Amino acid sequence: MALRSVSRRIGSRILNHRSFVASLHSHATSFGFQEIKEEDKSKLVGNVFTNVASSYDIMNDVMSGGLHRLWKERLVGKLSPFPGMKHLDVAGGTGDVAFRIYDAIYSVKRRALQKVDEASLEETQIYVCDINSNMLNVGKQRAAERGLRDNKSLVWVEGDAEALSFDDNSMDGYTIAFGIRNVTHIEKALAEAYRVLKRGGRFLCLELSHVEIPVFKNLYDLYSFQVIPNLGELIAGDRESYQYLVESVRRFPPQERFAAMIADAGFEKVEYENLVGGVVAIHSAIKL
Repeated sequence: MALRSVSRRIGSRILNHRSFVASLHSHATSFGFQEIKEEDKSKLVGNVFTNVASSYDIMNDVMSGGLHRLWKERLVGKLSPFPGMKHLDVAGGTGDVAFRIYDAIYSVKRRALQKVDEASLEETQIYVCDINSNMLNVGKQRAAERGLRDNKSLVWVEGDAEALSFDDNSMDGYTIAFGIRNVTHIEKALAEAYRVLKRGGRFLCLELSHVEIPVFKNLYDLYSFQVIPNLGELIAGDRESYQYLVESVRRFPPQERFAAMIADAGFEKVEYENLVGGVVAIHSAIKL
């Protein structure tokens, strides 16, 4: 699990932040292996997650053999949550990452060791932002099952990663897990992440990525294309949505290129860590 850093080159590689955002427009994008009009992608992706919302967490367990839980724990560990923080978890509708952040902050052991001020705990706000109301409803139901239905630290927001409703420089942390590959313009989502983070704020992205070991890659491709869609049909009754999810991973930029995109958005100290040979990668960066 080597940690790799990406240095931004001085000169032509560094883009002005505003011109970077303004240069994003094209007329076609991908939906899995299909080429579609940009204006159609949001609806098509929305349909996918509406279809899979009720079985999303079960399918994550089945597809990853439960490893997604460890990957998310690793993500939250890198975040180092603290009492009183304002945090934004994007594409996190079911609450899987948000609950882990909440638990890390409200841990009895941590509170005892750090002598946490109760007033700072009350100021903690974890915003769970998702464009899909069905995914948010699953998260709210899970919160209720945890006794957190009316908890003021958890705020559920329906919103678009490419046009966030939050103020500039308002968040201490930003996470997005298995979501950024589904947006129409990755650059816009990164620009919005940069905008809403405070100086010193942490950006963390957990995403399915590209396997580097040739033999393992062949096995992973076989599993992805032959097994996962069948599991989707068997467990969720939806083969097509999981076929899209598999294809969307292959259309996502490789680790180095995505890291460069993060740097181009204005972030510093850009790093990524491959897990399970690159099946997933955690990208991290800071807004300075």
